[in-house]
Amino acid sequence: MTYDDTNVFARMLRGEIPTDTVAESDHALAFRDIRPQAPVHVLVIPRGRYVSYDDFAANATDAEIVDFNRLVARVCQAEGLTLAAGGKGFRAITNAGEHGVQEVPHFHLHLLGGRTIGRMVARD
Repeated sequence: MTYDDTNVFARMLRGEIPTDTVAESDHALAFRDIRPQAPVHVLVIPRGRYVSYDDFAANATDAEIVDFNRLVARVCQAEGLTLAAGGKGFRAITNAGEHGVQEVPHFHLHLLGGRTIGRMVARD
């Protein structure tokens, strides 16, 4: 899968589509999902042109990787998801490619919490 500059997240990063922003940093943006699957459903995306987690992990700069992960931690804290803050936990999901059922060709991490999420995957 190649990066598509017209994808919805690229358009959000350019300000063409509004977001319900939760937090942002130099290298990442966190916003509420428009079709939440849990009481807390936040997406965290890098500002760089990365298609998937493995693309990001292999090609992002150290500064981008650290900044992205620190923003994830800030969002978890702010949304009451962290165990250290008395939260009951959360699920972090990223999808890649056809088998991962990736819908937008821009790396994004889903943070879901606020209720028991259920099993990770269904057994076929």
